[in-house]
Amino acid sequence: MPPSRPIAQVLAEHTPALMALPGVVGTAQARCDGRPCIRVMVEELTPELSRLLPAELEGYPVEVRLTGPIRPRPEAAED
Repeated sequence: MPPSRPIAQVLAEHTPALMALPGVVGTAQARCDGRPCIRVMVEELTPELSRLLPAELEGYPVEVRLTGPIRPRPEAAED
């Protein structure tokens, strides 16, 4: 079944629930095999987390990417 809503809307709606899962450190729009998909970035992919992550959201495939921890870069000091 093709997606009925734009990927940005689907991502915005589902990101809070995805980010609440232990080990998820980010979400993004991406391209998987030339098609739009939702990327879920994880610090560590455990069997438990694998079971919790969906294979697709509203017709968009979900790609899991192991990134490790994601931290903001320090801001440059102002002169």
